[in-house]
Amino acid sequence: MTLKKLTGFILLGLFILLTACTQSDQSSQNTDYETTKKMVVDILKTDDGKKAVKDLLTEEDMKNELILNAQVVKDTIEQTLQSEKSIEYWTKLFEDPSFVQAYTKATEDSMKELMTGLLSDSTYKEQLIKIFQEPKMQETIVQALSSQAFKAHLEKTIQETLESPLFKAKMTETLLKAAEKAQQSEGGQGQGQEQGGGDSGGGQSGGGSDSSAGAGG
Repeated sequence: MTLKKLTGFILLGLFILLTACTQSDQSSQNTDYETTKKMVVDILKTDDGKKAVKDLLTEEDMKNELILNAQVVKDTIEQTLQSEKSIEYWTKLFEDPSFVQAYTKATEDSMKELMTGLLSDSTYKEQLIKIFQEPKMQETIVQALSSQAFKAHLEKTIQETLESPLFKAKMTETLLKAAEKAQQSEGGQGQGQEQGGGDSGGGQSGGGSDSSAGAGG
């Protein structure tokens, strides 16, 4: 077994161990938490650690193993994550900025690939549409969009966008193009009117000549 694979197994093992319930006293729990957190953060920060997890999860043997034991894994994770101690532990862990930052960076590429794959899946898109069409989901979305916190966040985002140099540059470019097109359009109409007036004058002159010739005859 290569070092990268071993690192991957260690990381997966840590994931399970993090949810385990200990019977030690409070001071021991705090020590274990800090030690485990530092170990996980250190591993997630390394390129080898990130690559090892990715390689491990893409191996055919591992895929088959996960598929064969999918129900067992699902039941175990559900039971573990639903325990009060596990919920408390993970809540505390994800409140730590350093861990959240390391975890986000380590899983960013995988999450992008996962979402890209899901969004290109017609079955997933149909299920997603059904979820958003459910009355409870729509009610939840409306409540969230109507909340004061969301309005304040939206106002802040709009203000930051309007003050962004990139946005200002884009808006200036768009306005200049629109003004240029308007000028070109007005110029074309003016030339057309002048040409029409000249043709009309020439026609009247020609008609007068013909009348004079007829009178002379």
